[in-house]
Amino acid sequence: MMDSLIKSLHLDIETYSSTDLNKCGVYKYAESNDFEILLLSYAINNGKVEVVDLAQGEPLPGFLVDAIKSDDVIKYAYNSTFERVCLSRHLGIEKGKYLSPDSWRCTMTWSAYLGLAFSLKQVGEILRLDKQKLNEGKDLIKYFCVPCRPTSKNGYRTRNYYYHDKEKWELFKKYNIRDVETEMAIQERISKYPVPDFVWDEYHLSETINDRGVLVDETLVDNAIDFDEKTRDFNIKTLQNLTKLDNPNSVAQLKSWLFENDVEVETLGKKEVANLIGYADDKVVQQVLLLRQQVSKSSIKKYLAMKSARCSDGKVHGMFMFYGANRTGRFSSKIVQLQNLPQNHLKDLAEARALVRGGNLDAVEILYEDVPDTLSQLIRTAFIPSKGHKFIVSDFSAIEARVIAWYAGETWRLNAFKNGEDIYCASASQMFHVPVVKHGVNGELRPKGKIAELALGYGGSVGALKAMGAIEMGLKEDELKPLVESWRVANPNITKFWWDVDKAVIKAIENKTTVKFKNLEFAYLGGTLFITLPSGRRLAYSMPKVVDGQITYMGLSQAKKWERLESYGPKFVENIVQATARDLLVYAMKNLDLPIVMHIHDEVVIDAPLDLKVEDVSKKMSEVPSWANGLILNAEGYECSFYKKD
Repeated sequence: MMDSLIKSLHLDIETYSSTDLNKCGVYKYAESNDFEILLLSYAINNGKVEVVDLAQGEPLPGFLVDAIKSDDVIKYAYNSTFERVCLSRHLGIEKGKYLSPDSWRCTMTWSAYLGLAFSLKQVGEILRLDKQKLNEGKDLIKYFCVPCRPTSKNGYRTRNYYYHDKEKWELFKKYNIRDVETEMAIQERISKYPVPDFVWDEYHLSETINDRGVLVDETLVDNAIDFDEKTRDFNIKTLQNLTKLDNPNSVAQLKSWLFENDVEVETLGKKEVANLIGYADDKVVQQVLLLRQQVSKSSIKKYLAMKSARCSDGKVHGMFMFYGANRTGRFSSKIVQLQNLPQNHLKDLAEARALVRGGNLDAVEILYEDVPDTLSQLIRTAFIPSKGHKFIVSDFSAIEARVIAWYAGETWRLNAFKNGEDIYCASASQMFHVPVVKHGVNGELRPKGKIAELALGYGGSVGALKAMGAIEMGLKEDELKPLVESWRVANPNITKFWWDVDKAVIKAIENKTTVKFKNLEFAYLGGTLFITLPSGRRLAYSMPKVVDGQITYMGLSQAKKWERLESYGPKFVENIVQATARDLLVYAMKNLDLPIVMHIHDEVVIDAPLDLKVEDVSKKMSEVPSWANGLILNAEGYECSFYKKD
């Protein structure tokens, strides 16, 4: 078939690699020496699905190779990053380079855009397709796609080939074909509600950032892992000597030991152990708790993740999942989980980093009381710029507070941002009707303003304040409710905005109509509630209902189950604000047009040439898109020779 006649291509591949895909990510997975594509099923222009049995020596037809490489042929796949990266390796493209993402469309992203699930199986079930994903797939993948355990029964082989079970192999081919059929059926069902071209452009930008990757300091990572192992072994032995327990790392054993030493605890979580250390009278108990705190430090695992995922070019690739949060469309992180990196508070961060990099454990132990905590604070610094470059880190200041004030028209807040005021001081001043200056007059009220800002913007009350640590910071129980009331009285337009949104959502669902409110649009279309943002992007809530004033919709729960979820005005406002903040970040990323290697929450990290100025980046990032007229943005940045929080 001539390449010019091919307009679209639906693809699915089955692969083998001894590298653990879940642990290392697809970029490292496809670099493995034993990586290979076993099967490739495809459909041209929505036609019949064909399968190429590469494992048995069938070559990819030339027209198919040309179509895969062509930017004029649109390629569809479910989680298309996997197909694109694997095919890049199969087609012999130079390591560190990949097929351009510009002609690829991800049906998983499309499903997420419409508020559906992430897995092919789940989406097929939700849409009640005739051609569902075959349930046998999991066992077939385990048999053909990963190494097997050598046994006397299988002749001590470490891999199953097609000829070891031809019946299973034929079923595997049917499974591969069915995946394409299911993906095509999903696309046909959701085609009435296409993803806008500008969102596909954002997807391609995200894929380009994943392809670019970020360098990792291999020496620092290896030494940090080594230091942690040695420190952990020493701490476990010390705990054994102090407690006489066989396994002091066992929660049950340690709780029993603490009980015998007059300390009764329900849990040994991070927060609880920190509290216990503060009031433990017995010095031995205190030492045991301090050691427990150190050996349970899980953030060190991020070094192991970096080591596992580091590719031959020294970089970790593929850490960002586009539309990972499908209610807001925000990015999520995978592999190293950049969204929850430990903060760094060490004043001599560079010196501590140099000692670890130099392999000087003795010096680290002498200078820093808690080695695991020191290693934890150095995690960010393992990411480094390319040779002859520096990192420029720039992030939005109080982005969500600015966005909600803009939507609600909370004038005093907009003026505070316009005048460059500290929002926590301004909030406390508005709440308590006195001037508040950080480290100055009435400065003791600023923490109350801060916790109120962080906890109460989306309908939160006493419970939200407690969850944010109000009691731990010194507030009394009887101060919490008045604090909530003070914040709401000080922010009447935001409080009104919550319930105006609630009314708009209920009206749209109950009347199956479109409601325009401010610069938002709420529309019930085809069994889905769509909220159109000023950017033109839509948020989607599947199968919404209103029963006795309670709004529910179908979505993924925290446990990743597809079930009916409850919501209300303030929660929808939270989604709207966070989604808008996300749109502003993506606008800035496109506007900057610079080699971004990471983006975490409202921050971008640029692998910058040495002559690029921080001020120029922050100025560019602060530019407001035409759809956000009147919004006051501010970005601030800094430069560094390794990633850190300033």
